[in-house]
Amino acid sequence: MRFGWVICVFLSSVSAFACDQDQGVCLVDPDELALTRIITFDETHSTRGPGRQIPNVLVMDGAVFGERFAGQSVEASGDHDRITGTALKPLTVMPGASGENLSIVYFDGNNVLNGYGVAGYPKRHAQGEGAISFLFDEDQSALSFQIRGGEAGGAQAVFFSRDGAPIATLELPPTGEHHYGFIRSNGVADIAGIVITNTDPQGLALDNVRFGKSPDLS
Repeated sequence: MRFGWVICVFLSSVSAFACDQDQGVCLVDPDELALTRIITFDETHSTRGPGRQIPNVLVMDGAVFGERFAGQSVEASGDHDRITGTALKPLTVMPGASGENLSIVYFDGNNVLNGYGVAGYPKRHAQGEGAISFLFDEDQSALSFQIRGGEAGGAQAVFFSRDGAPIATLELPPTGEHHYGFIRSNGVADIAGIVITNTDPQGLALDNVRFGKSPDLS
């Protein structure tokens, strides 16, 4: 995984006030979202290189991070994770197998969260190839996050309600140093969790997860 410093906003995204109900969740300009909370991972211990391995779920203020949700399985798609199966009720974050979960990497003054793929920690071609899931303490109507280190590959975000039902699956624009914003159709606050997978040739990391109900969102 390589890191750069270009941060892009997708101006072609749907307006936060024009999300069609049939879409479930819309990709929007994150600058339109007046979100009140952020998880940066900077308060956690980290190392350079492969990062500090996280063997279990990572509990942060406002959300819990892991590989997948209870009821789901992970399969290999080359070096990358592919998540299959149905999430169980209530939505519960699960860690990956030994060496295939998460790590916190220090890069140029910031910490980022990596998912480790099937090749396992600390192998270079596993870093950033693994799935990352997270479960909010409270249901959300909008959120954003930053993808780090992508090389114009593919990434997917699947949104779930707390009873394990899928709300929407979004194929994200080509990965890189990008912020992505999301809003629930009609402002419904029922996004409980997300699974992010990728097929980027260099893998990717997660940073700056923003959430928190704002006065502009019902």
